[in-house]
Amino acid sequence: MPLRHTVATLTLLSLLAWPTAQAQVPAAAEASAPASTEGKKDFSPSERLLLMSDQLKGLKAGTTLTYRYLHKGEGDDPFEDSARVRLAKRPDGSCCSASGDFLSGARKLQLPEVQKPVGNPVLLYFLERDIRQMNKITKGSVNYFRKRIRMALYEAGTVRDVQASYQGKPVAAREIILTPFVNDPNEARFPLYVQRSYRFVLSEAVPGQVLSLQTLTPGPRPDSTPLTDDQLTLAGASVPALQPFTPIAIRNAQ
Repeated sequence: MPLRHTVATLTLLSLLAWPTAQAQVPAAAEASAPASTEGKKDFSPSERLLLMSDQLKGLKAGTTLTYRYLHKGEGDDPFEDSARVRLAKRPDGSCCSASGDFLSGARKLQLPEVQKPVGNPVLLYFLERDIRQMNKITKGSVNYFRKRIRMALYEAGTVRDVQASYQGKPVAAREIILTPFVNDPNEARFPLYVQRSYRFVLSEAVPGQVLSLQTLTPGPRPDSTPLTDDQLTLAGASVPALQPFTPIAIRNAQ
């Protein structure tokens, strides 16, 4: 059954490492996992961009960010779905807490409400589903997979400028591509994921700044259909319409 969490942290940097009760890899494999970068005072440019930047700046309470989700792959039924991030006033009236829906039906994840987000929680939702799927297939530790992704961001993540498209218009964006399981000391346990790649495209020109996310597991040959290909793309943002002002009739005292 999905876990429910309430998290009151400031950045996705700490959210990416929250504990989840899942099956574990053997102790030897866990021990050889790279140490978390939490507690370090230095952060890589990719960590700062992806996990520590104020991606929700400029958005107001009541805003809903909507994303399209597409899954396809060899031996898997393709599907399309959606994800939403909703911003609301916090109990003290300040902006904003964030909650969301990620996919639907049997695929739906129950994930944290974030009281004081800095980064866009959709990134957390996307990565958490990805990690849970890897755990489901391999029975490997979710914490181990998180550490590999975090260490790849810290050690090998690079940021480059790219041109992207949002709602048919070109936008300037920045791209990060990771291969967390290349040179993994436990690659014999997770051979499917050695060449698995993660692509993150962010742009300050779009609401919520997360334009697209993708994980791709290639097939055994260059011309093979990918084993898995999951893509999340920003569809748009909406704000509830203001209620029309209705003047109050005032009767003169007789």
